[in-house]
Order: sequence, then C-alpha cells, then structure tokens
Amino acid sequence: MSGISLTPEERFADLVDELSSYPGVEPPEAGPGARRRFGASALKTRGKVFAMLNSDGRLTLKLPATRVEALLTSGVGERFDPRRDGRQMREWVSIAPSYTGDWLELAREALAFVGGQAK
Repeated sequence: MSGISLTPEERFADLVDELSSYPGVEPPEAGPGARRRFGASALKTRGKVFAMLNSDGRLTLKLPATRVEALLTSGVGERFDPRRDGRQMREWVSIAPSYTGDWLELAREALAFVGGQAK
C-alpha cells in the first residue's frame, strides 16, 4: 500500500479497494459530477466522510483534534482549508502526496474515529 512510486490517485484507489470491503464503508460516487460536491469523491461510513483525495493529490482525513495536532507537529500534515480562506477545519488534516508512510494506516484511524462517533 505504501510507496511513493504510485501517483496519489493510485494510492487513493488502493485505499478505496481495501476499505470498501469493510462493513459500513461507502466508496466514492462515480460519474462526471462526482468531484464537484464536497465528499462525493470520498470514502464514507454511515454517510460521513472520513477520507478523500484533494485535487492537489493530498490525502485528507478526519481525525481527533489531538491526532491532527500530532501530525502537524511532526510535519506530516497540514490543516485542511477547503475554502482556501484561512478557516481551517480543526479535525481535518491533509497529507502531502510526497508522504512515504502508510496511507492505509492513517485512513483506518480516520474510519475508526468517524465510525465511532454518535450521530
């Protein structure tokens, strides 16, 4: 699963292939308009987004705020700013395409976090 020789799209496709087999995980929507709506091209559980690939090739995950802070401090991630206006989302982190660590491990953390949240 890890390996920088793959493109971000290939790495995310591997995540989708792996995690779509998990109970309750919904794959991204398909079709021409799927990339236009927030979450349409994301992995979801119980209808909630937990992992997606941004147009710039960054893996974006919903994780507990403390985990996001740890990833920021370690230099692995940066805050997710979907509107690009400085209003960053506290429980979201974007991981650079150059990150050579295991995207699957991070995505599993996000799935556990989002899947464990009350509705």
